[in-house]
Order: sequence, then structure tokens, then C-alpha cells
Amino acid sequence: MRNRHALALTLATVATLAAVPATLPAAAATPANSPAAKAHCPQLSKKLTWYGDNRDRLQQMIDDRGRCGSHRGHDQKRPVAAFDWDNTVVKNDITDATIAWSLHHDKILRPATWKSTSKWMTDAADKALTKACGTKVPVGKPLPTSTDTDCADEIFEVREDGKTMSGAAAFAGQWDHRHTVPQYAWVPQLFAGHTVPELESYAAKARRQVLAAPVGATQTVGTHEIPGYARYYDQQRDLIRTLKKAGFDVYIVSAGSEPVTEVWSKGVGIDRKHTIAIRSVLDRKGRITTWNQGCGNVPVNKGEAIPYIDGKRCWINQEIYGVKGKSAWDKQDPSHRIALGGGDADTDVTFVGDATGAHLVLNRNKNEVMCRGYDNADGRWVVNPMFIEPMKQKPDLYPCSTSAYNEPDGSKGPVLREDGSVVPDQADSVF
Repeated sequence: MRNRHALALTLATVATLAAVPATLPAAAATPANSPAAKAHCPQLSKKLTWYGDNRDRLQQMIDDRGRCGSHRGHDQKRPVAAFDWDNTVVKNDITDATIAWSLHHDKILRPATWKSTSKWMTDAADKALTKACGTKVPVGKPLPTSTDTDCADEIFEVREDGKTMSGAAAFAGQWDHRHTVPQYAWVPQLFAGHTVPELESYAAKARRQVLAAPVGATQTVGTHEIPGYARYYDQQRDLIRTLKKAGFDVYIVSAGSEPVTEVWSKGVGIDRKHTIAIRSVLDRKGRITTWNQGCGNVPVNKGEAIPYIDGKRCWINQEIYGVKGKSAWDKQDPSHRIALGGGDADTDVTFVGDATGAHLVLNRNKNEVMCRGYDNADGRWVVNPMFIEPMKQKPDLYPCSTSAYNEPDGSKGPVLREDGSVVPDQADSVF
């Protein structure tokens, strides 16, 4: 059993620093800029389509920061790239795929009470889940969700929208909305009682199913219709491969369950050591519990500090750069920040924004991250449509100046630049 999933909670620190300057000269003459040098440097495939000059911009960052460049710092530490997973490296959501497969195959175990699965679950959600799933199945035994549409519906609605099928809030209370979201934290808690290998096997079977399904396929969970396929993006696979060849340490940082993410990340050559997601605490028999390992100054918890918005920064700082305590939540100096960050949603905006070389954003019309991308304050934001079934152009402006920022208390506010100025509303131009 992997030590990092054990109750002991000793988290391994990966000592890989991306020693780079805060800014690069716009036209720096480096060895990688010469034709002779470029011929021997890892290159992104020109057979794969990127929007506009995005390939060239990413290639320049790789040339400058990788083994062919001269901007790696005096200690020559390996630069770091970090990517979100769902809808960034793959099309569609692997957590949804795993939950769907598990519900179709009766793999969710009945908890003692539904309210015990999340510290924020409401009485209304507890009552709705109990009514839908019943009490006839003994505690710890599989619920018949493959045939019980009501139970499958209620579970999936709570996971997907944080509501019951009747529309009541499934979660309530206080939490930092830039550190966690209860329905994301609930996913590994939903698999409490299973071992890590069991959950990995469910994820692997779901993976085979959705990769085999044709693009555009759907599936039904209860009465919910959701995507029934997934694909690794060829461009992202090529980007990750090129980064690794150029000497980068490449990580995945996801708000999904870590065993599920690990099953998928190996498909792009990223191992367990370089996969960061929600880490469940295991009991003495190696079974997943409703507790999670902590980050920064947050100890073992029930979901308060997952890799979500600012939480992704915390986990990167802690796991990659060895930053301890409360400081792990803070933006670090350039030598202790990633060179490239890639994401697609507001959940990724903080760590993608921390990157010193390039901020890669796939456009899914998410307000806060698209405001940052289109404002392009440092000239390093690279916005690209999704590579498969891209979103249509957003017809109205992104509300950057008023309500695109996700405040810690759950309210909405303006997106601010580092100097305190307000980002103006932005038009959707990359689609």
C-alpha cells in the first residue's frame, strides 16, 4: 500500500525546483534561438493543430526554459510544468465516468448514514438519499443502483450540482470557496469502505468503456444524460512528451480522487509520484475513509483543503517545492513556481496564473480564468479552444469588472490585477 494514502499521513516532498527569473526578455538571444540549436531541441509536432500562434509561443517557452535554454537559473534545477486533468489533458470528466460506471455496477456501499459522508451535508440531502436508496441493504453492502433509478439519480445529482433531485441544497455551512467545494470532496468520500486497488479497478474499467465509445456518445445515469466518451487530447499528449524530453518535471494536479486520476495519468507517461489529487486517509485495513490528508496549515480533514482554486497552489507548493505550513497557500518567489501551468476552469486559475513561463487555458467559457486569459496582463497567457467539440463563442462579455471572481465566502466580485486595478469586461475571441 502506498505510504501517502496511509493513516500515518507522512507526505513525501519532491525536491524539484523551477529556478527561473520572473520575466524573460522579449527577444533574448539564447542558444535555443539559433537554427542549429533548435534542430537538436525537442519540438512540438507540426502535424497537430493549435489555435493561431499558440504552438510557436509554447515552443519558445520550452526552448527558453528547457535543457536547450539559458534561463534555468544558476543551480540548473529542472523546470516544472503542471496540468489540470479533466477537460485539460482529456476531453470530458473522468470522475463522472468512474461514478457512472460504479452506479451501473452496484459499487457504492451503503453508509451508516448519508450525513456521515460529508460534514456539510444537509438534513434535506440526508433525507432524500435515505428515501431514494432505502434502508433494506445492510450498512457496508452495495446499493442496487444499476436498477434503482431513484437512488442513482439522487447520488449523481448531489455530486453534479450539490442539490437533491427536488432542488434542495445538499450542502450547507461554512467553507473557504477557494479551498474546496463539498460535492468535489464528496466523491472520494462516496467510495469510503473500498480499498484503493478496488477504486482503481473501477476507474480502469470506466476508462476502457469511455475511450472505446465514439466521440459524441452519451450515457444515462438514473435519468441524467452525461457524456459517454472521453479522449486524450493529442496536442496535450504531445506537449507533455515534448516537455519531458526538454527536461521538465511534469505533474498533474486535479480536484478528483487521486487513485482515479493515477489510472488515467499513466496514459500520458505521468507516474504516481507526479500525480496530485484528493488523497484519502485509509483505515488499518487499507480502506478509504471520509477523511483526507491536509495541506499547508490544514491537518487531516473532512474536505477543507482539496486541490481546488487556491488549494491547487497549496498542494503544488507543498508537494513539489516542499513549502510547509501556512506559507504553502501563498504565491512563492519565481524560483519556487512552475514554468508552465495548464487548465480549463476557475478551479485552475490560481496555479495557472502562478506560472512564470506560460499560462495555457482551454476555453470552456469559465468566467474568472477567461478574464485572466483575455486580459493577458503579463503577455504570457495562451488561450486555446478545446481540441474536441470546442465551445461556441460566448455571446456576451465576461463580467470581469463586477462578478467573475470567486470570493472565499462564496460571493462574486471583480477580478483584480496584481497592482489592484480592475480587469475590464472581456469579449470571447478564441473559440
